[in-house]
Amino acid sequence: MDARHSPSFEKAAEIVKKLRDANFEAYFVGGSVRDLVRGVEPREFDIVTSAKPGEVRSLFARTVPVGESFGVILVIEDGGRYEVATFRTEENYEDGRRPSSVEFPAGAEEDVKRRDFTINGLLMDPLSGEIRDFVGGRADIEKRIVRTIGDPEERFAEDHLRMLRAVRFASSLGFAIERRTFEAIKKGAPAITRISSERVRDELTKVLTGCDARRGMELLASTGLLSFLLPEVEALRGLEQPPAFHPEGDVWEHTLRMLHILSAERGRRPDGRTDGQADPRLAWAILLHDVGKSETQSVDERGIHFYRHAGKGRSIAAQIMQRLRFSNNDIETVTSLINHHMQFINVMDKRPARLKKFLRMPHFDLHLELHRLDSLASNGGLEAYHFCRRKLAEMGEEELAPHPLLTGDDLIRMGFRPGPLFSRILAAVEEAQMEGGLKSPGEARRFVLRRWGKERGTANSN
Repeated sequence: MDARHSPSFEKAAEIVKKLRDANFEAYFVGGSVRDLVRGVEPREFDIVTSAKPGEVRSLFARTVPVGESFGVILVIEDGGRYEVATFRTEENYEDGRRPSSVEFPAGAEEDVKRRDFTINGLLMDPLSGEIRDFVGGRADIEKRIVRTIGDPEERFAEDHLRMLRAVRFASSLGFAIERRTFEAIKKGAPAITRISSERVRDELTKVLTGCDARRGMELLASTGLLSFLLPEVEALRGLEQPPAFHPEGDVWEHTLRMLHILSAERGRRPDGRTDGQADPRLAWAILLHDVGKSETQSVDERGIHFYRHAGKGRSIAAQIMQRLRFSNNDIETVTSLINHHMQFINVMDKRPARLKKFLRMPHFDLHLELHRLDSLASNGGLEAYHFCRRKLAEMGEEELAPHPLLTGDDLIRMGFRPGPLFSRILAAVEEAQMEGGLKSPGEARRFVLRRWGKERGTANSN
């Protein structure tokens, strides 16, 4: 479908027309215009107008003042959400994040020139198809470069996050960062630590789940941003590994290869979009799965070792994710992926009960995918991966997590008193059940009485 005939384009164009009919200027702006020029269907459409926030609200039935002090109103039409912003100028950026004063209305050219990059500074009249370019954005799209509007040091001083956004646009679009813009990022990199953790987290996640996560990480490293944002990951650069297990090279190269495969398998479509979005939890687990190696490397006559690096990595990853204000659920999932990623080495030797417990771990699909990518980016061995897939296909849900043969209430009826012994008994019964030794509640009761019958009536057995 031509992007200019998509339902979202047409609905956004109707909003522009309504503003125009009320004698206001209005255009598409930013990423949507950039994508249309590139022949890619935009995910969303932002609109800029000479109408003030109150005038925008009066024209549309459903609006949300998401940033009214900055002239931004969300217009809701047929379930779609369209950001409509008033032309404005900004001054006195004192905290490297937001302006201390905003002036509007302004002209279209003034509004564009306070934006970040030339490729995001194009205006489009959706009714005529005319593109208005005050900053050379079309030429930079053709040259495939990311360049700031105006002096790069000034743009990055206004909002330090723009340095990280430059990396994201370059990696996601396959563009180069213009030389002066690149040098300004290197010079200003220390200031990135002044940006809120949430904003940094969101930009890094977009880099990791984007079209070329490997290149994004390489740009973060070469600009110096990585050493300030994720020094624990920076420490993986040049960290040697045993060639027998990692012929690809150091820990950094191994991690980059995993990210490259993750990005490549998202599945590009002819229009430049992708068939699916990489799971952010998997992407972060890839980035951090070997982060513990920097603190566990040892060398002896047998070679290089990283004893217990998974457990150490879990601890380091938790600290990083807490610093970046991830949710507790995301931290728990990612750190579990890291903590268990080495268990696939011996998965084919696990006893039946331990194997079933392993296969029924929460988010096992992510555990398995992390292992697959880990293997493909090193020695390529997928025996454990295929073994797990086979076992999952063979075992039904009831076999992986069978209904318990005994409960705590059953133990009470058998004369046991609640206490530490309860959990030991129930765990042993489950183990024997999953090993195939116990088939019925009666067998389970006899098993318990045989082993612990003399301890009935005690609550403090250890």
